[in-house]
Amino acid sequence: MDTREQRGLALAALYRIEQVEGKYIVPSQTGDGRTYTVDPEKRHCTCRDHEDRAIKCKHMFAVEFVQTRERNVDGTETVTRTFKVTEKVTYKQDWPAYNRAQTTEKAQFQTLLCDLCQGVPEPPRTSVGRPSIPLADIVFAIAFKVYSTVSSRRFTCDLQDAAEKGFIRKAPHYNVICYSMEDERLTPILKALIVESSRPLASVETDFAADSTGFSTCRFTRWFDIKYGKTMEEREWVKVHAMTGVKTNVVTAIEIMGKHAGDAPMLPALVETTAQTFTMKEVSADSAYSSNANMEAVAAVGAMPYIAFKENATGGVGGLFAKMFHFYRFKKDEFLDHYHKRSNVESTFSMMKAKFGDSIRSKTDVAMINETLCKILCHNICCLIQSVCELGIKATFWGTEEEAQPEPEGETNDDGLAALAWV
Repeated sequence: MDTREQRGLALAALYRIEQVEGKYIVPSQTGDGRTYTVDPEKRHCTCRDHEDRAIKCKHMFAVEFVQTRERNVDGTETVTRTFKVTEKVTYKQDWPAYNRAQTTEKAQFQTLLCDLCQGVPEPPRTSVGRPSIPLADIVFAIAFKVYSTVSSRRFTCDLQDAAEKGFIRKAPHYNVICYSMEDERLTPILKALIVESSRPLASVETDFAADSTGFSTCRFTRWFDIKYGKTMEEREWVKVHAMTGVKTNVVTAIEIMGKHAGDAPMLPALVETTAQTFTMKEVSADSAYSSNANMEAVAAVGAMPYIAFKENATGGVGGLFAKMFHFYRFKKDEFLDHYHKRSNVESTFSMMKAKFGDSIRSKTDVAMINETLCKILCHNICCLIQSVCELGIKATFWGTEEEAQPEPEGETNDDGLAALAWV
């Protein structure tokens, strides 16, 4: 029995649930006087948990328990009624393509990473003496090291093997990898590589989702709390704002602006960067991004903003915000069908952290940012490898040749905001 089912059982046992014209009035478990209406026939509840997530909420469970329990005190009559709220949807897995991608991933990863690094510009030499390691080789080494998920010393064998195969000119010392991670020149280069690694999927992705996540570090912040009279501490983290494609989970844009940076101000930059490479049709995000400015920024690139609204939203600000609010209020099911694509960005973060770790080994600020960007770059290359095997995508970078890529499945909204014509 999950948490919602347990709470539903408590509601049915402790509170009075009344039936009015085929619907059930369920009181709030917080005891603040609010009530929610459950319609068993339409499988609907007026609470935010059900409306935003389209799942079976605790109020539905409570009604289900009320319908199935005995009606008479003496137990002579039992009325049992059941209703189905959600339907499990399964997606067919192309196992041959998946197996081919997984068994050849490491070899393909090095090839694609090497091709990406060919576009890294080499800075002019300003000193005399022994020639420095090419910047492209440095970027290859630190990204491949993050992909390996092992320490710099244990990674030496993999790097030497990559040098023997011609991916880099010479394997650098493991200390060079650590020092290079702290080079602030690599930050814009890694961001550019993330964008370029998503470019081969430009004709596949048209719907996008935005959100933020954090990667923990080994550093701690400590302070003395006067109220409790003791020293408090919390772990530092790197906060990442990302835009992802909902079909392949590729990251199309990235922003890292500090751990306390708000989500909403980051969306216009993410949209602008993504629009330079992709034709955007939809952008979904949670209520943290809910603002008229963000909706206008999405509409400016010809896409529909399916952004959740906060509880106190009224649409009184006017403009596109009001139109989308009315769309949400009067065509809620249609709105939520598009909005729930936002869950794919959560899947993207889960994929990334499960494969490359949810923590950062670096200790300095620049190194932590660069290591985080390397994780995202590695994730993009892995998504591209899967797309090569499953969708027949041709992975080429820096405009080396024209790609003949498949069209995305399903219908798209070619006229951008045409869906709002009814408002």
